[in-house]
Amino acid sequence: MEYSDEHHVHFEEHGYVRLGKVLDDAGLAELQERIDAIMLGEIPYPEMEFQLDGEDADYAKMPTVSAGHKGTTLQYRKIMGLEQDPVYLAYMQHSLFRQITRRYIGEDVSIFRAMFMNKPAEKGTILPWHQDVGVGWGVGYNPTTTVWTAIDPATVANGCMQVVPGSHKHGVITEGHFPSEEQLAEYAPPGAEIDLEAEAGEAILLNNLLLHRSGINPTGQSRRAFSIAYMDGASRSVSTGEGYPMIFGAEALIPA
Repeated sequence: MEYSDEHHVHFEEHGYVRLGKVLDDAGLAELQERIDAIMLGEIPYPEMEFQLDGEDADYAKMPTVSAGHKGTTLQYRKIMGLEQDPVYLAYMQHSLFRQITRRYIGEDVSIFRAMFMNKPAEKGTILPWHQDVGVGWGVGYNPTTTVWTAIDPATVANGCMQVVPGSHKHGVITEGHFPSEEQLAEYAPPGAEIDLEAEAGEAILLNNLLLHRSGINPTGQSRRAFSIAYMDGASRSVSTGEGYPMIFGAEALIPA
């Protein structure tokens, strides 16, 4: 599997590019079973950060994200810190992602986050338009490349991601993460968005500046995904000065 010049041209122009089905059936099943086991507490990771899904679809009413398992349930909205898990870490170090990060970042590559995202069946939260950058991230260098992988099929019916192609060219629209109504009228007017449906096992490369959002999931099928935000290995936390988990390079993590 290769990252071609054609991929690059599309990514530069539109702010996203489809990478195809990166996971075969066995690899997909392994990630599906592994994340279920983590949610159910069968594989404990006390330092991972967990967030349960909310009681309704209002993003502002979401439970907080904090370290530690929150109970035996598949109703988690978000789990962060999956680089701690050897199965997910091995996927994060896929040879295709090494090609991509070498092209856009360099030899030494860390991650801001390795995040499981879930819209449980007949639930899910509305995620408003936003960019994955800004002062709230607290990073010296804004991450530029995210690999998003569908763990379940992502469809219009179950709240797939929507993007505004080319919106990454505007740069950082707001340091506050979520644009104002006035900014959205300018940068994401009605009809500018497209639906990014995806097969289970398919990966999409996203520019972190790309405006995106997603809806609720009224279907009987969960809509799970895995998002990896890669960045320069020299990146440091603004508040602590500490580095981030290394994925590629001399100090890269090694799956146990």
